[in-house]
Amino acid sequence: MRVKSVEQDALHGLHRIRSLWMGTRTSRINALRGFCRELGRIAQVERELANAARHSPACTLLLRVPGIGLLTATAMVAATSGDVTHFQDARHFASWFGLTPREFSSGGTRHLGPISKKGDRYLRMLLTHGARSVLRAATAAVQKGKVLGGVRQWALQVQARSNPNKATCALANKLARICYATLRDHATFDEKAALERMAQRQSFAMPA
Repeated sequence: MRVKSVEQDALHGLHRIRSLWMGTRTSRINALRGFCRELGRIAQVERELANAARHSPACTLLLRVPGIGLLTATAMVAATSGDVTHFQDARHFASWFGLTPREFSSGGTRHLGPISKKGDRYLRMLLTHGARSVLRAATAAVQKGKVLGGVRQWALQVQARSNPNKATCALANKLARICYATLRDHATFDEKAALERMAQRQSFAMPA
């Protein structure tokens, strides 16, 4: 990895502070609930992260991706400085978070196992939480009779033929790849255009 800039270290520091305070609040909730509420230290850190995101073009782009919120966007920029050119491709980027499946091959048989869980554990957790949130919202929308498309529909289809946990990991992987493309192209995620490209690739793959 490249040497991190001062700005990246500062963003990392804010995330570490937030994580430490969250752990302290969880483990000593009875003793510190009033203290945290009175001083609002976690909220203050999140306000600082929001301020940093407003001044970061990369964060602004990432926040337009479904399932990518303030914490994930700022953490990803802190880890990459918003530059993904040193990654070979989207799969390499997703594997950096440990979101690609392990492969067990024997002869001509290829078997994909669970995700590797290698790499940046914190960012993998944030992407997984974001994916789970998208799935939950999509499920609720379908129950209300709404018609979904794009990433949400794809995620629900994966969930229908597997289970929620596998669908969450698959969606987290896809979100990582979308983030890679967004940062690589310096362009807002266009879900409609992405679907059209996918349909075009599938049509090329159809036999004559």
